[in-house]
Amino acid sequence: MKKLINDPNDVLLESVEGFVAAHGDLVTASYDPLFLTATGGPTHGRVAIVSGGGSGHEPLHGGFVGPGMLDAAVPGAMFTSPTPDQVEAAIRAVDGGAGVLAIVKNYTGDVMNFEMALELLDDDAIEVNSVLVNDDVAVEDSTWTAGRRGVAGTVVVEKIAGAAAARGDNLTAVTELANRVIANVRTMGVALEACTVPHVGRPSFDLAEDEIELGVGIHGEPGRERAQMAPADTITQMLLDPVLEDLNLKTGENALLFVNGMGATPASELYIVFRHAKKVLASRGINVSRSLVGNYVTSLDMQGASITVARLDDELTALWDAPVHTAAIRW
Repeated sequence: MKKLINDPNDVLLESVEGFVAAHGDLVTASYDPLFLTATGGPTHGRVAIVSGGGSGHEPLHGGFVGPGMLDAAVPGAMFTSPTPDQVEAAIRAVDGGAGVLAIVKNYTGDVMNFEMALELLDDDAIEVNSVLVNDDVAVEDSTWTAGRRGVAGTVVVEKIAGAAAARGDNLTAVTELANRVIANVRTMGVALEACTVPHVGRPSFDLAEDEIELGVGIHGEPGRERAQMAPADTITQMLLDPVLEDLNLKTGENALLFVNGMGATPASELYIVFRHAKKVLASRGINVSRSLVGNYVTSLDMQGASITVARLDDELTALWDAPVHTAAIRW
């Protein structure tokens, strides 16, 4: 294992320290318990957005803290859910009196620990709603989940919910919008090579040179099948077909097409995937009105990619386009 680390046990702390050192204009860190908040918050009278999950998926979630997106991010240990006390403290830190929306990916640990955090807050005056992101069409149940996993579509939910909060929507409206996005976003991923968790020191799973894991989760959980390596256009089609089948987009609808890198796939290859995916959508009469390509929900150094498609109406498009200023996304 060759990695730019000092001690495997210090990876998370040193990574957060470096992130805050680089983006101190956007984020502030609490180290006991560990969470990140937007610099200058909380904002009185505005709904706050909190998300979190295991580390190793950067820039998710810390990279999305800032104006127009998240108010706080709660990083757990590598591939491990944050603890309830971390989540509770983050929610308390960003509440501005208008309530807090917690965006939770559907992993058993995340779901359980966010629920426990909300129970800890139950007697307080802080109003908290939560939504569950479950965009992965690959499998209904898998390692660490009951039901579909929450993967790259989380970025779309966080962006649009953050924009709704920024324009002044109340907690009920922001929650409804987040759920509307969840109902209209689907993802499927592929791994070409496994990742290596630093404190484990070996690949999370084995893949032969001519094999791919189709439908893999962001921790390397098994997908739909282990298939033979194929040209990029063929793999793109294998990812996109089940996404479109499940989303049931109609001719003439607008969509966001998001090709996400898992951490060790060059941008050039992600754009090859995007190229073919957009052609497929066009052939079905679907207009790719917005796009996103890059490493946004990674799996350490996994080689692979995921394709996310989100149905966009006029309101969701406007919220996607709304100003955002974070370390990972800004326009």
